[in-house]
Amino acid sequence: MPKKNLPASVKARLLTTAQQRGDTFNQVLVRYGVERLLYRLSQSAHRDKFLLKGAMLFAVWDDTLPRPTRDVDFLSFAPAEIEVMKQLFRDIAQANVPDDGLQFDAASVQVEEILDDDAYGGVRVRLLARLGKAKVPLQIDVGSGDAVTPTAEEVVFPALLDFPAPQLRAYPIYTVVAEKFEAMVKLDLRNTRMKDFHDLWYLSRRFEFDGPTLHRAVHATFARRQTELDDSLPRAIATRFAADEAKQVQWTAFLNRNGLTGSPANFAEVMDLLREFLGAVSGVYPPTDRWIPSSGWSAGKSM
Repeated sequence: MPKKNLPASVKARLLTTAQQRGDTFNQVLVRYGVERLLYRLSQSAHRDKFLLKGAMLFAVWDDTLPRPTRDVDFLSFAPAEIEVMKQLFRDIAQANVPDDGLQFDAASVQVEEILDDDAYGGVRVRLLARLGKAKVPLQIDVGSGDAVTPTAEEVVFPALLDFPAPQLRAYPIYTVVAEKFEAMVKLDLRNTRMKDFHDLWYLSRRFEFDGPTLHRAVHATFARRQTELDDSLPRAIATRFAADEAKQVQWTAFLNRNGLTGSPANFAEVMDLLREFLGAVSGVYPPTDRWIPSSGWSAGKSM
């Protein structure tokens, strides 16, 4: 097929993929843009400067995303500074890779400090790719200095089409749980980040966890971020928080906004599960059990 027709071919196949997955074309287009950006990173000299983290990792673990997301999150081993990241992502955008129909615009790279009240600093990178005439805006949040427990993993990010899949380094699932839990505790009763509650509910329903390893990851993250975690149940997962009518309203709005018809409508149901899942690793002493999605903490099954 002539090279000039590749963007049109890719677009047609992505439209088919969107129909098969029940997603919008825009969701699939952004997912494809993220995938090909990750592939360029994996083929660049900067591959080992970053760990993939955040919601995009759900595609690695479960070949799907439990909720729509447009953002990519990285932990950086290079300084998370504006000029440093601007140069790195310009390099990544210009990586020499087989044609996949996308053109990344290195000149479009913009970087700014993250000033969100519920974020932990770092920088936000924005850049633009094009699939023919279709624009694909991408956003990447980059932080540094976090604890990774047990260790970083080599992962393959699944490819939507028949192009080479990105192979890169990423957070273990334990650190993803730990960071989301820490954000919940840090924000406490003022927390409106329903995505963290949803993601932790989803993970606890889908995956097994070794108790001592999860305990170690949680306490390493809390220590690194200087967030207190005593032996009592954190208020962020306590009954009072779950019973707050405002939280139910926020939860319902979150589900409706993201089209999450398969998630519990009752926020208290989510919190009951998280209280059992996270309460066991909140204290000083680690559980000796293993978390099983169908039955909870099961004694004697820890690794």
